[in-house]
Amino acid sequence: MKKNFSLLSVVLVTVFVYTSCRKTDWHPGPQSGNQIFVSATSLGTFSKTDLQGLAAKAGFGAFAPLAVYNVDFYKLVYKINYKGSMVEASGLLGVPKKLLLPSSIVSAQHGTIFRYADAPSNFPNTFTGFELFAAAGYIAVIPDYLGYGVSENITHPYYDKQYSALSVVNMIEAAKYFLQKQKTAMTNRLFLVGYSEGGYATMAAQEEIETNPAHKLTVTAAAEGAGGYDLTTFLSDVADTSYYSAPSFLAMIMKSYNTTYSWNRPYSDFFQQPYASEIPALLDGSKTREQIDASLTTSPAALFNPTFYANLKDPTKETALKIKVGENSFLSWVPKSPTRLYHGTADDAVPFNTSVVTYNRFIAAGATNVEFIPIPNGTHATSVSPMMSNVLPWIISLDK
Repeated sequence: MKKNFSLLSVVLVTVFVYTSCRKTDWHPGPQSGNQIFVSATSLGTFSKTDLQGLAAKAGFGAFAPLAVYNVDFYKLVYKINYKGSMVEASGLLGVPKKLLLPSSIVSAQHGTIFRYADAPSNFPNTFTGFELFAAAGYIAVIPDYLGYGVSENITHPYYDKQYSALSVVNMIEAAKYFLQKQKTAMTNRLFLVGYSEGGYATMAAQEEIETNPAHKLTVTAAAEGAGGYDLTTFLSDVADTSYYSAPSFLAMIMKSYNTTYSWNRPYSDFFQQPYASEIPALLDGSKTREQIDASLTTSPAALFNPTFYANLKDPTKETALKIKVGENSFLSWVPKSPTRLYHGTADDAVPFNTSVVTYNRFIAAGATNVEFIPIPNGTHATSVSPMMSNVLPWIISLDK
Protein backbone atom coordinates (compact mmCIF):
# COMPACT_ATOMS: atom_id res chain seq x y z
CA MET A 1 0.00 0.00 0.00
CA LYS A 2 2.82 2.41 0.84
CA LYS A 3 4.48 1.84 -2.53
CA ASN A 4 1.21 2.49 -4.36
CA PHE A 5 0.65 5.73 -2.44
CA SER A 6 4.19 6.86 -3.22
CA LEU A 7 3.87 6.37 -6.98
CA LEU A 8 0.43 7.98 -7.05
CA SER A 9 1.73 11.00 -5.14
CA VAL A 10 4.67 11.43 -7.51
CA VAL A 11 2.47 11.27 -10.59
CA LEU A 12 -0.12 13.65 -9.13
CA VAL A 13 2.51 16.22 -8.18
CA THR A 14 4.02 16.02 -11.66
CA VAL A 15 0.63 16.39 -13.32
CA PHE A 16 -0.39 19.46 -11.36
CA VAL A 17 2.99 21.17 -11.59
CA TYR A 18 3.15 20.83 -15.35
CA THR A 19 -0.53 21.50 -16.15
CA SER A 20 -1.29 24.38 -13.80
CA CYS A 21 -0.29 27.03 -16.33
CA ARG A 22 -1.29 25.18 -19.49
CA LYS A 23 -4.36 26.10 -21.50
CA THR A 24 -6.29 22.93 -22.31
CA ASP A 25 -9.65 24.42 -23.40
CA TRP A 26 -10.39 22.72 -26.70
CA HIS A 27 -14.12 23.39 -26.79
CA PRO A 28 -15.23 23.95 -30.40
CA GLY A 29 -17.36 26.87 -31.50
CA PRO A 30 -20.99 26.33 -32.45
CA GLN A 31 -21.46 23.73 -35.18
CA SER A 32 -24.97 22.97 -36.35
CA GLY A 33 -26.03 19.50 -37.38
CA ASN A 34 -26.10 20.42 -41.06
CA GLN A 35 -22.42 21.41 -40.85
CA ILE A 36 -21.28 18.04 -39.51
CA PHE A 37 -23.84 15.64 -41.02
CA VAL A 38 -22.48 13.77 -44.06
CA SER A 39 -24.77 10.84 -44.83
CA ALA A 40 -27.10 8.20 -43.46
CA THR A 41 -27.05 4.92 -45.37
CA SER A 42 -29.86 2.47 -44.70
CA LEU A 43 -28.75 -0.93 -43.40
CA GLY A 44 -32.30 -2.22 -43.57
CA THR A 45 -35.29 -2.77 -41.34
CA PHE A 46 -34.89 -5.48 -38.72
CA SER A 47 -37.85 -7.06 -36.99
CA LYS A 48 -38.01 -7.55 -33.25
CA THR A 49 -37.60 -11.28 -33.94
CA ASP A 50 -34.43 -10.60 -35.92
CA LEU A 51 -33.03 -8.54 -33.05
CA GLN A 52 -33.98 -11.11 -30.44
CA GLY A 53 -32.06 -13.70 -32.48
CA LEU A 54 -29.00 -11.46 -32.81
CA ALA A 55 -29.10 -10.75 -29.06
CA ALA A 56 -29.22 -14.43 -28.18
CA LYS A 57 -26.39 -15.24 -30.59
CA ALA A 58 -24.20 -12.50 -29.12
CA GLY A 59 -24.78 -13.63 -25.55
CA PHE A 60 -27.39 -11.02 -24.65
CA GLY A 61 -30.31 -13.44 -24.54
CA ALA A 62 -31.37 -12.21 -21.10
CA PHE A 63 -32.21 -8.84 -22.66
CA ALA A 64 -33.94 -10.22 -25.78
CA PRO A 65 -37.43 -9.59 -24.31
CA LEU A 66 -36.69 -5.86 -24.56
CA ALA A 67 -37.04 -6.12 -28.34
CA VAL A 68 -40.66 -5.11 -28.88
CA TYR A 69 -40.30 -2.82 -31.91
CA ASN A 70 -39.02 -3.28 -35.44
CA VAL A 71 -36.07 -0.96 -36.14
CA ASP A 72 -34.62 0.94 -39.10
CA PHE A 73 -30.82 0.96 -38.90
CA TYR A 74 -28.47 3.42 -40.61
CA LYS A 75 -24.74 3.86 -40.95
CA LEU A 76 -24.37 7.51 -40.01
CA VAL A 77 -21.33 9.47 -41.22
CA TYR A 78 -20.51 12.84 -39.70
CA LYS A 79 -17.57 15.20 -39.16
CA ILE A 80 -15.18 15.78 -36.27
CA ASN A 81 -12.42 18.34 -35.91
CA TYR A 82 -9.28 16.21 -35.63
CA LYS A 83 -5.98 18.05 -35.26
CA GLY A 84 -7.41 21.14 -36.90
CA SER A 85 -9.02 19.41 -39.89
CA MET A 86 -12.57 18.16 -40.33
CA VAL A 87 -12.51 14.38 -40.78
CA GLU A 88 -15.31 11.89 -41.24
CA ALA A 89 -16.40 9.55 -38.46
CA SER A 90 -19.20 7.00 -38.31
CA GLY A 91 -21.55 5.05 -36.11
CA LEU A 92 -24.79 3.11 -35.99
CA LEU A 93 -28.19 4.77 -35.70
CA GLY A 94 -31.27 2.74 -34.75
CA VAL A 95 -34.77 4.21 -35.11
CA PRO A 96 -37.76 2.26 -33.77
CA LYS A 97 -40.79 2.01 -36.05
CA LYS A 98 -44.47 2.76 -35.38
CA LEU A 99 -44.11 4.37 -31.97
CA LEU A 100 -47.25 5.95 -30.55
CA LEU A 101 -45.28 8.66 -28.73
CA PRO A 102 -42.10 10.62 -29.53
CA SER A 103 -38.90 8.74 -28.70
CA SER A 104 -35.99 9.85 -26.52
CA ILE A 105 -32.34 9.41 -27.52
CA VAL A 106 -29.98 6.96 -25.87
CA SER A 107 -26.35 7.47 -26.89
CA ALA A 108 -24.60 4.19 -26.03
CA GLN A 109 -20.81 3.92 -26.02
CA HIS A 110 -19.13 0.55 -26.49
CA GLY A 111 -16.10 -0.81 -24.68
CA THR A 112 -12.59 -1.26 -26.05
CA ILE A 113 -12.40 -3.01 -29.40
CA PHE A 114 -9.31 -3.91 -31.40
CA ARG A 115 -10.68 -5.41 -34.62
CA TYR A 116 -11.94 -2.98 -37.24
CA ALA A 117 -14.66 -5.52 -38.03
CA ASP A 118 -16.16 -4.99 -34.55
CA ALA A 119 -17.13 -1.36 -35.18
CA PRO A 120 -20.88 -0.90 -34.46
CA SER A 121 -21.58 0.47 -37.95
CA ASN A 122 -20.71 -2.98 -39.34
CA PHE A 123 -24.10 -4.14 -38.03
CA PRO A 124 -25.54 -6.76 -38.44
CA ASN A 125 -22.18 -8.52 -38.86
CA THR A 126 -21.33 -7.17 -35.41
CA PHE A 127 -23.72 -6.69 -32.48
CA THR A 128 -22.92 -4.58 -29.42
CA GLY A 129 -26.14 -5.28 -27.51
CA PHE A 130 -26.92 -1.56 -27.41
CA GLU A 131 -29.04 -2.02 -30.53
CA LEU A 132 -31.70 -3.35 -28.16
CA PHE A 133 -32.31 0.20 -26.94
CA ALA A 134 -33.85 0.93 -30.34
CA ALA A 135 -35.95 -2.22 -30.20
CA ALA A 136 -37.13 -1.08 -26.76
CA GLY A 137 -38.44 2.19 -28.21
CA TYR A 138 -35.47 4.56 -27.95
CA ILE A 139 -33.51 6.22 -30.73
CA ALA A 140 -30.13 4.49 -30.34
CA VAL A 141 -26.95 6.40 -31.25
CA ILE A 142 -23.87 4.14 -31.14
CA PRO A 143 -20.60 5.82 -32.23
CA ASP A 144 -17.76 3.80 -33.75
CA TYR A 145 -15.20 6.34 -32.36
CA LEU A 146 -12.38 7.79 -34.41
CA GLY A 147 -10.13 5.03 -35.71
CA TYR A 148 -12.98 2.70 -36.63
CA GLY A 149 -15.60 2.60 -39.38
CA VAL A 150 -14.93 5.22 -42.03
CA SER A 151 -11.96 6.60 -40.05
CA GLU A 152 -9.82 3.44 -39.94
CA ASN A 153 -6.93 5.43 -41.38
CA ILE A 154 -6.67 7.34 -38.08
CA THR A 155 -5.02 5.77 -35.04
CA HIS A 156 -7.78 5.45 -32.47
CA PRO A 157 -7.35 8.21 -29.82
CA TYR A 158 -7.76 5.79 -26.93
CA TYR A 159 -8.56 7.45 -23.60
CA ASP A 160 -8.28 10.92 -25.11
CA LYS A 161 -10.96 13.11 -23.54
CA GLN A 162 -11.30 15.55 -26.44
CA TYR A 163 -11.82 13.05 -29.24
CA SER A 164 -13.87 10.70 -27.08
CA ALA A 165 -16.27 13.54 -26.29
CA LEU A 166 -16.55 14.82 -29.85
CA SER A 167 -17.06 11.33 -31.30
CA VAL A 168 -20.18 11.08 -29.14
CA VAL A 169 -21.51 14.64 -29.12
CA ASN A 170 -21.06 15.27 -32.84
CA MET A 171 -22.85 12.03 -33.68
CA ILE A 172 -25.78 13.00 -31.47
CA GLU A 173 -26.01 16.38 -33.20
CA ALA A 174 -25.72 14.84 -36.68
CA ALA A 175 -28.33 12.20 -35.82
CA LYS A 176 -30.76 14.84 -34.55
CA TYR A 177 -30.32 16.84 -37.76
CA PHE A 178 -30.99 13.76 -39.90
CA LEU A 179 -34.00 12.70 -37.84
CA GLN A 180 -35.50 16.19 -37.98
CA LYS A 181 -35.19 16.08 -41.78
CA GLN A 182 -36.96 12.71 -41.68
CA LYS A 183 -39.67 14.28 -39.49
CA THR A 184 -39.05 11.70 -36.78
CA ALA A 185 -40.86 12.63 -33.57
CA MET A 186 -38.39 13.06 -30.69
CA THR A 187 -38.41 14.31 -27.13
CA ASN A 188 -35.65 16.56 -25.79
CA ARG A 189 -34.49 13.87 -23.37
CA LEU A 190 -30.97 12.52 -23.85
CA PHE A 191 -29.53 9.55 -21.99
CA LEU A 192 -25.84 8.63 -22.07
CA VAL A 193 -24.73 5.06 -21.35
CA GLY A 194 -21.35 3.35 -21.66
CA TYR A 195 -19.14 0.63 -20.28
CA SER A 196 -15.34 0.26 -20.08
CA GLU A 197 -13.88 2.66 -22.66
CA GLY A 198 -17.51 3.50 -23.30
CA GLY A 199 -17.89 4.57 -19.67
CA TYR A 200 -14.96 6.93 -20.15
CA ALA A 201 -16.33 8.24 -23.47
CA THR A 202 -19.73 8.75 -21.85
CA MET A 203 -18.23 10.83 -19.04
CA ALA A 204 -16.21 12.84 -21.57
CA ALA A 205 -19.37 13.57 -23.56
CA GLN A 206 -21.28 14.46 -20.41
CA GLU A 207 -18.60 16.95 -19.37
CA GLU A 208 -18.52 18.46 -22.86
CA ILE A 209 -22.29 18.90 -23.01
CA GLU A 210 -22.56 20.30 -19.49
CA THR A 211 -19.72 22.79 -19.89
CA ASN A 212 -20.24 23.88 -23.52
CA PRO A 213 -23.68 25.45 -24.11
CA ALA A 214 -22.88 25.82 -27.82
CA HIS A 215 -24.08 22.24 -28.31
CA LYS A 216 -27.58 23.16 -27.09
CA LEU A 217 -27.96 19.72 -25.54
CA THR A 218 -29.06 18.70 -22.06
CA VAL A 219 -28.16 15.39 -20.46
CA THR A 220 -31.19 13.83 -18.80
CA ALA A 221 -29.05 11.19 -17.09
CA ALA A 222 -25.74 9.37 -17.56
CA ALA A 223 -24.73 5.82 -16.63
CA GLU A 224 -20.99 5.10 -16.69
CA GLY A 225 -19.48 1.71 -16.00
CA ALA A 226 -15.88 0.68 -15.33
CA GLY A 227 -14.17 3.49 -17.19
CA GLY A 228 -10.64 4.71 -16.45
CA TYR A 229 -11.87 8.16 -15.44
CA ASP A 230 -8.85 8.80 -13.24
CA LEU A 231 -5.99 7.66 -15.45
CA THR A 232 -3.43 8.66 -12.83
CA THR A 233 -4.88 6.18 -10.36
CA PHE A 234 -5.47 3.60 -13.10
CA LEU A 235 -1.88 3.61 -14.35
CA SER A 236 -0.44 3.83 -10.84
CA ASP A 237 -2.40 0.74 -9.80
CA VAL A 238 -1.22 -1.12 -12.90
CA ALA A 239 2.39 -0.08 -12.38
CA ASP A 240 2.34 -1.35 -8.81
CA THR A 241 0.89 -4.78 -9.53
CA SER A 242 2.76 -7.92 -10.51
CA TYR A 243 -0.16 -9.20 -12.61
CA TYR A 244 -2.41 -7.34 -15.05
CA SER A 245 -4.89 -9.32 -17.14
CA ALA A 246 -5.26 -6.86 -20.03
CA PRO A 247 -1.81 -5.92 -21.40
CA SER A 248 -3.55 -5.14 -24.70
CA PHE A 249 -5.04 -2.06 -23.00
CA LEU A 250 -1.57 -0.82 -22.06
CA ALA A 251 -0.26 -1.34 -25.58
CA MET A 252 -3.27 0.51 -27.00
CA ILE A 253 -2.83 3.47 -24.65
CA MET A 254 0.83 3.91 -25.53
CA LYS A 255 0.19 3.53 -29.26
CA SER A 256 -2.63 6.06 -29.05
CA TYR A 257 -0.75 8.70 -27.06
CA ASN A 258 2.44 8.24 -29.09
CA THR A 259 0.53 8.89 -32.33
CA THR A 260 -2.23 11.29 -31.26
CA TYR A 261 0.25 13.67 -29.62
CA SER A 262 2.89 13.23 -32.36
CA TRP A 263 5.62 11.94 -30.09
CA ASN A 264 6.55 9.33 -32.71
CA ARG A 265 8.87 7.49 -30.36
CA PRO A 266 9.99 3.92 -31.10
CA TYR A 267 7.97 1.28 -29.27
CA SER A 268 11.22 0.12 -27.68
CA ASP A 269 11.11 3.32 -25.59
CA PHE A 270 8.06 1.92 -23.83
CA PHE A 271 8.21 -1.86 -24.13
CA GLN A 272 10.77 -4.63 -23.82
CA GLN A 273 11.57 -7.01 -26.64
CA PRO A 274 10.11 -9.04 -28.18
CA TYR A 275 6.92 -7.09 -27.42
CA ALA A 276 8.16 -3.77 -28.79
CA SER A 277 8.61 -5.32 -32.24
CA GLU A 278 5.38 -7.31 -32.12
CA ILE A 279 2.93 -4.66 -30.94
CA PRO A 280 2.47 -2.84 -34.31
CA ALA A 281 1.26 -6.06 -35.95
CA LEU A 282 -0.82 -7.00 -32.92
CA LEU A 283 -2.65 -3.66 -33.11
CA ASP A 284 -3.22 -3.69 -36.87
CA GLY A 285 -7.01 -3.99 -36.56
CA SER A 286 -7.27 -7.67 -37.40
CA LYS A 287 -6.89 -9.25 -33.96
CA THR A 288 -9.11 -9.59 -30.90
CA ARG A 289 -8.21 -8.60 -27.37
CA GLU A 290 -7.83 -12.28 -26.49
CA GLN A 291 -5.32 -12.82 -29.31
CA ILE A 292 -3.33 -9.73 -28.35
CA ASP A 293 -3.26 -10.56 -24.64
CA ALA A 294 -2.06 -14.08 -25.41
CA SER A 295 0.91 -12.63 -27.32
CA LEU A 296 1.95 -10.24 -24.56
CA THR A 297 2.75 -10.76 -20.87
CA THR A 298 0.57 -10.18 -17.83
CA SER A 299 3.58 -8.84 -15.90
CA PRO A 300 3.87 -5.04 -16.30
CA ALA A 301 7.50 -5.23 -15.15
CA ALA A 302 8.27 -7.67 -17.96
CA LEU A 303 6.18 -5.80 -20.53
CA PHE A 304 7.54 -2.28 -20.08
CA ASN A 305 11.07 -1.10 -20.87
CA PRO A 306 12.87 -1.06 -17.47
CA THR A 307 13.98 2.55 -17.89
CA PHE A 308 10.49 3.70 -18.85
CA TYR A 309 9.01 1.69 -15.98
CA ALA A 310 11.40 3.31 -13.50
CA ASN A 311 10.82 6.79 -14.95
CA LEU A 312 7.13 6.55 -14.20
CA LYS A 313 8.10 6.95 -10.54
CA ASP A 314 10.46 9.91 -11.13
CA PRO A 315 8.66 13.29 -11.17
CA THR A 316 11.27 14.73 -13.54
CA LYS A 317 10.89 11.97 -16.17
CA GLU A 318 8.23 11.11 -18.75
CA THR A 319 6.55 14.44 -18.07
CA ALA A 320 4.84 14.57 -21.48
CA LEU A 321 3.02 11.34 -20.68
CA LYS A 322 2.12 12.46 -17.16
CA ILE A 323 0.76 15.76 -18.46
CA LYS A 324 -1.52 13.97 -20.91
CA VAL A 325 -2.60 11.47 -18.25
CA GLY A 326 -3.68 14.43 -16.12
CA GLU A 327 -5.38 16.31 -18.94
CA ASN A 328 -7.36 13.24 -19.93
CA SER A 329 -8.54 12.50 -16.40
CA PHE A 330 -11.60 14.03 -14.72
CA LEU A 331 -9.86 15.98 -11.97
CA SER A 332 -11.90 19.18 -11.65
CA TRP A 333 -15.29 18.85 -13.39
CA VAL A 334 -18.32 17.73 -11.36
CA PRO A 335 -21.47 16.26 -13.00
CA LYS A 336 -24.65 18.31 -12.84
CA SER A 337 -27.14 15.85 -14.34
CA PRO A 338 -28.21 12.62 -12.61
CA THR A 339 -25.25 10.24 -12.84
CA ARG A 340 -24.65 6.64 -11.84
CA LEU A 341 -21.22 5.04 -11.70
CA TYR A 342 -20.94 1.25 -11.84
CA HIS A 343 -17.91 -0.94 -11.25
CA GLY A 344 -17.26 -4.59 -10.41
CA THR A 345 -15.34 -5.02 -7.17
CA ALA A 346 -13.22 -7.78 -8.75
CA ASP A 347 -12.51 -5.97 -12.03
CA ASP A 348 -9.32 -7.44 -13.50
CA ALA A 349 -8.83 -4.90 -16.30
CA VAL A 350 -9.86 -1.45 -15.03
CA PRO A 351 -9.12 -1.26 -11.28
CA PHE A 352 -12.20 -0.78 -9.08
CA ASN A 353 -10.26 1.94 -7.27
CA THR A 354 -10.48 4.28 -10.28
CA SER A 355 -14.25 4.62 -9.81
CA VAL A 356 -13.92 4.87 -6.03
CA VAL A 357 -11.46 7.76 -6.33
CA THR A 358 -13.60 9.51 -8.97
CA TYR A 359 -16.81 9.15 -6.98
CA ASN A 360 -15.19 10.37 -3.77
CA ARG A 361 -13.80 13.40 -5.58
CA PHE A 362 -17.24 14.22 -7.01
CA ILE A 363 -18.81 14.05 -3.55
CA ALA A 364 -16.01 16.08 -1.94
CA ALA A 365 -16.51 18.74 -4.64
CA GLY A 366 -20.20 19.03 -3.76
CA ALA A 367 -21.89 16.71 -6.25
CA THR A 368 -25.47 16.01 -5.17
CA ASN A 369 -26.71 13.99 -8.11
CA VAL A 370 -24.16 11.17 -8.31
CA GLU A 371 -24.57 7.57 -7.16
CA PHE A 372 -21.95 4.82 -7.03
CA ILE A 373 -23.19 1.26 -7.45
CA PRO A 374 -20.49 -1.38 -6.83
CA ILE A 375 -21.16 -4.78 -8.39
CA PRO A 376 -20.07 -7.38 -5.79
CA ASN A 377 -17.46 -9.81 -7.15
CA GLY A 378 -18.01 -8.47 -10.67
CA THR A 379 -15.12 -8.76 -13.12
CA HIS A 380 -14.66 -6.55 -16.16
CA ALA A 381 -16.48 -9.11 -18.29
CA THR A 382 -19.26 -10.09 -15.90
CA SER A 383 -20.33 -6.65 -14.66
CA VAL A 384 -21.96 -5.44 -17.89
CA SER A 385 -25.22 -7.37 -17.49
CA PRO A 386 -25.80 -6.39 -13.83
CA MET A 387 -25.14 -2.76 -14.76
CA MET A 388 -27.63 -2.81 -17.65
CA SER A 389 -30.23 -4.56 -15.50
CA ASN A 390 -30.03 -1.57 -13.17
CA VAL A 391 -29.71 1.11 -15.86
CA LEU A 392 -32.76 0.18 -17.93
CA PRO A 393 -35.41 0.66 -15.21
CA TRP A 394 -33.67 3.88 -14.17
CA ILE A 395 -33.86 5.31 -17.70
CA ILE A 396 -37.51 4.29 -18.00
CA SER A 397 -38.30 6.02 -14.70
CA LEU A 398 -36.72 9.27 -15.92
CA ASP A 399 -38.15 9.17 -19.45
CA LYS A 400 -41.23 11.20 -18.60
